[in-house]
Amino acid sequence: MATQNTASGGFSLATDSMTSLHWAGVVLAVVTGVLHLGLGASFGLNGFGISFILAGVAFLVGAGAVLVDYRRRLFYLLGIPFTLGQIVAWYVVNAPSFSPLGLVDKVVQVVFVVVLVLLLRGD
Repeated sequence: MATQNTASGGFSLATDSMTSLHWAGVVLAVVTGVLHLGLGASFGLNGFGISFILAGVAFLVGAGAVLVDYRRRLFYLLGIPFTLGQIVAWYVVNAPSFSPLGLVDKVVQVVFVVVLVLLLRGD
């Protein structure tokens, strides 16, 4: 478990306990998080844009929680339905016209869900 750095009031990185699977999950979460932030910014500050920004922030917060070893199992458990919900919502909103960037993001998210399941089973 990460130790709180009382001098700065923050958390310290706890990457010693991370495996290559953890790193894969962090990278996938950051990729989809950044994509969502970029798309949200391009849509502007309307309901659609804000929903993308919030999703992007959620993915990045999850990656950060894993990096500092803050309740990793809980974040794996929450990340699975959250990401599956993203995939379903994307399909409902975009079918039958899928953009290449959207397809890439969904491949990233499907792999991310697989990684989360494996991490949940292994930790």
